[in-house]
Amino acid sequence: MTKIIGNNDGPGGRNDTYKIGNKPAVKRAVVVKEIEQGKHPGAHVFKINGRKYARDNPDHSKSDNVNRNN
Repeated sequence: MTKIIGNNDGPGGRNDTYKIGNKPAVKRAVVVKEIEQGKHPGAHVFKINGRKYARDNPDHSKSDNVNRNN
């Protein structure tokens, strides 16, 4: 399964783009649509303040999160 990594490149550090596999900057709307179509089974869509974002499905691994703490 391809990892989704947030680029924290939007205002306030939110993700306007995500890295997916060898694609360094996939727009948030594209990622959200792909998740909603079932193309990323390890992720789900989270809506906050009217905006949809990609989130990894819950597990106990911080290294597996969209926003990693490196």
